[in-house]
Amino acid sequence: MRTINIEDITRNIKEMCIEANHVLTKDMNQVLAQARNTEKSSLGRQILCQLESNLKIASEERIPICQDTGMAVIFMEIGQEVHIEGGLLTDAVNEGVRQGYGEGYLRKSVVSDPVIRENTKDNTPAVIHYDIVAGDQVKITVAPKGFGSENMSRVFMLKPADGIEGIKNAVLTAVKDAGPNACPPMVVGVGIGGTFEKCAILAKKALTRPVDEGSEIPYVREMEEELLNRINKSGIGPGGLGGSTTALAVNINTYPTHIAGLPVAVNICCHVNRHCVRIL
Repeated sequence: MRTINIEDITRNIKEMCIEANHVLTKDMNQVLAQARNTEKSSLGRQILCQLESNLKIASEERIPICQDTGMAVIFMEIGQEVHIEGGLLTDAVNEGVRQGYGEGYLRKSVVSDPVIRENTKDNTPAVIHYDIVAGDQVKITVAPKGFGSENMSRVFMLKPADGIEGIKNAVLTAVKDAGPNACPPMVVGVGIGGTFEKCAILAKKALTRPVDEGSEIPYVREMEEELLNRINKSGIGPGGLGGSTTALAVNINTYPTHIAGLPVAVNICCHVNRHCVRIL
């Protein structure tokens, strides 16, 4: 049994909130550079160059990539051989978010009640997803989610007879309806299977998979490639101003489901797709 103190969790969450909001991941940098080189529209290329310039300034000067520093979404994969001591884990995660958004001078965007809408002033509480896995490590993924793109996400409760074509149509419908509102070029996370809420979590987690890693399931990988190609033929383009780069990646996660259903969730993220991963 390995012991991890709660203070280590808090410290890492704090640092990860700051890092994710200032520094783009290597895979996202690479796919943006590739998009700039292959974009067919001159205006589209100009916009992509501007986005890259903004990202460079953010990283070098420690300025947030975007003024919407997001609601903190945390995935915690906890090895069952780990013992966490010193306090409550959820409290430690939220304390890390509080410290990170305070010390990082990141915008506080969370309200304590969805109707009354009084700001919590420290960007807590986070949305936390726990998963117990094998081993003696803790994998933490921090993904600040801005709501320009979050608001464009959809859940479709399809019939089994809709099949793979129904899934594709659902994803394309969500992207088309999102248009420029999701700050394209976008990353499209898709969850297929499970239940109403499970497919949404699958889609959210799909956004944290490196965009240069396709699905290990052959038919899913083919669907990712086909959808990316079809989305980029939509003409929405960078900034929604036209072009051949509407999406940078389509990442799909699947899960077993009920014989009577085919749940599909589409969770769209803007061109920065902020996230940070650490293993303790």
